[in-house]
Amino acid sequence: MSNTLKLFYRRKPYNAAETDALFLRAKQENLRHHTEKCPEYAALLSSRGFSPEQLRDSSDLYKIPPIPTLYLKRHPMYSVPKKRLLMSTSSSGTSGNAVSVNGFDLTTAIRGAGMLARLMLAHKMLSLRPTNYIVLGYEPSRHNKTAVAKFVYSITFTAPGIHREYALRDTGQSYELNIDGLVSALVKYEKQGLPVRILGLPAYFKFLLEELKSRGIRLKLHPKSLVLLGGGWKQFFTERLEKPELYALTQEVLGIGETRIKEYFSAVEHPVPIEDCANHHFHVPIYSRVIIRDPVTLLPVADGTPGLLNLLTPLMNTMPFTSILTDDLAVLHSGQSCGCGNAAPWFEVLGRVGLADIKTCSADASELLTDLSAGAK
Repeated sequence: MSNTLKLFYRRKPYNAAETDALFLRAKQENLRHHTEKCPEYAALLSSRGFSPEQLRDSSDLYKIPPIPTLYLKRHPMYSVPKKRLLMSTSSSGTSGNAVSVNGFDLTTAIRGAGMLARLMLAHKMLSLRPTNYIVLGYEPSRHNKTAVAKFVYSITFTAPGIHREYALRDTGQSYELNIDGLVSALVKYEKQGLPVRILGLPAYFKFLLEELKSRGIRLKLHPKSLVLLGGGWKQFFTERLEKPELYALTQEVLGIGETRIKEYFSAVEHPVPIEDCANHHFHVPIYSRVIIRDPVTLLPVADGTPGLLNLLTPLMNTMPFTSILTDDLAVLHSGQSCGCGNAAPWFEVLGRVGLADIKTCSADASELLTDLSAGAK
C-alpha cells in the first residue's frame, strides 16, 4: 500500500503530530507523480529550483512552490488523461467569470472515500434517523457541475433523507428562487417531528432566518436537527453576522442551539472538508497542512500572525493541487490554544483579497504568476 493511501485510511483524522513523517512521504510520492505526468507542473518546479528530494522533514513543506488559485482558474493542469476522469467539478465563479476546475479519477476517489468516512465518523455526521433536508443552494441537475452543489447534495446521504427542499429549484433550463417552498417545508418538518438538516452558505441561511422572522414564524425543530454552513459570505460580506449573532438568531427562529450549528471550510483546489470543532475553530486534519505566508516575501509567518492561506494535500492524483495559495487572509494557531481537546493546529479566515491586492502587496506572487503564464505558452 502506498504512503498516500495509508494516510487517507488512517483511523484518527486529527493525530497530526504522529503523521508528520507519513504526510511527508505521501507528499513526496504525490509530487513525483505530478512531475512525471504533468510537463507544465514539472517546468514550474524546475523554474523555481525545486525537486521533491528537497523535502527532508516537515519543516521543508513550505519550499513546495505554491500555485495561486487565481492562476488555476485560467490555466487548469492535468496529470492524467481527461478520459480517465470519473467526475469533474468547478467553482461557483463568484469572483468573476473565471472558475476553477477539478477532476476526480478512481485513485483520487478511493483516497477521498477513506478520508470522508473518517471525518464523518469523527464529527458524528452519520445517523440512521430519518431526516428532512433544507438545501440552501441548487437542486441537482445535469447542467450544474459546481463543486459546492455536488458536495452539499452528497451530505444529504449522511442520514436517511425523507424529503429535500431546495432554495434554487431546477426548471429544466435555469433555476428559480423557492423561498415560499422553504418556509412551507420547515413548517411541515416541525409538525412531522423528525430531525432537520439545513445545508448551505451562511449568507443564505441568514436571509432565510430573517424571512421567517419577518413573517412572524417561530419554530421548534427536533433537538437532533443540524445546521451545516460552508463557503463563507463571499459577495455578501457586508451582510455578515458575527457568529454569536447568527447563533442567537438561529435559536430564536428555529429553536436550534449553538452546539448543533457547524461550519466547514474547503475549496475546489483543495477538496478536503475541514469542519469546525465545539469551539467553532477549523482544526487541520491529517490529510492537509496549512502554511500562512507573508504577503510580501511569501515566507511562512509565526503562529498568530495574519497572512495568505496556503493549503497542501497529497489527495489529488488528477491535477497538481499540491500546494495552493488562496486569496484568503488567515491566522494559524496551536491546537492547545483552542481548549476543545483537539491538539491539531487550527486556523481562522479573516477575509479575502483580490487579484489587484495580491499583485500590489506581493512582488513574489506577481513574479510567480508571470512565470506560470510564460510556462503555459
